[in-house]
Amino acid sequence: MPNKRIGLTDAIASIESGMTIGIGGWGSRRKPMAAVRELLRSDVTDLTVVAFGGPDVGLLVAAGKVKKLVYGFVSLDSIPLDPLFTAARERGELEISEYDEGMFVTGLRAAAARLSFLPTIAGLGSDVLAANPHLKTVASPYSEDEYVAVPAIPLDVALIHANRADSGGNAQFLGPDPYFDDLFAMAAKRTFVSTERIVETRDLLNQGSFHTLMLSRMYVTGVIETPGGAHFTTCEPDYGRDEPFQKHYAASAKDPETWRAFTTEFLDGDEDGYLKAVDRFHAAQEAK
Repeated sequence: MPNKRIGLTDAIASIESGMTIGIGGWGSRRKPMAAVRELLRSDVTDLTVVAFGGPDVGLLVAAGKVKKLVYGFVSLDSIPLDPLFTAARERGELEISEYDEGMFVTGLRAAAARLSFLPTIAGLGSDVLAANPHLKTVASPYSEDEYVAVPAIPLDVALIHANRADSGGNAQFLGPDPYFDDLFAMAAKRTFVSTERIVETRDLLNQGSFHTLMLSRMYVTGVIETPGGAHFTTCEPDYGRDEPFQKHYAASAKDPETWRAFTTEFLDGDEDGYLKAVDRFHAAQEAK
């Protein structure tokens, strides 16, 4: 089995401006945040980002990395809206395709199957079609039914965070929901999996059954060991969402001056600097 270990910097350095990037996770849950922060440090721009969005989308949009956003929603879960995304959306700064969640998944399934589209009933009779005039409907060849023809959402690169993985790229999800990370990987030309820990293949079943092995190495280009790599989103059962820090992020994002201070403290350095700054933040909170 090939060794697909790769460093975070090297993995993100392979991403080029103008690419379409899929980001796994869901809202503010198990997002590959270390990879997102490394993208912030890069010179990459004009990305098309595909995501069930959370702070990953907010940060990339605020940094001017995103040209187009394809999404089902953007939420911080315990905080309904990401303020950075909301502000950019209200200013009309983004080209968008805003899909019903079922349509979004259908587009990923089409790309995973290497089809140009797939039919679905999701979105019929809704304003989603009016908001996306490029979408078309198709008639069933077997009945009088009509379906939405959702175009495939092919990805140049998918970024995913897993609880465990082996060095060959088999990824394990131990939390209560795998979301649609497997579809992101199958829809992509290349997939980078960041993980809390790289373990021996035989040890992948020590914490869960084979059902937790949702992602085969055949879809994975590189594996990045990044403890805490989903912070400040959840990575159950390894850790929950850092709610105090998320509140700090959301509050800071509402004002240009406080946002500049936030980026200087947490985002201008490397990943080790970020984690140390988070530790200082919590120490200061406990001292109050």
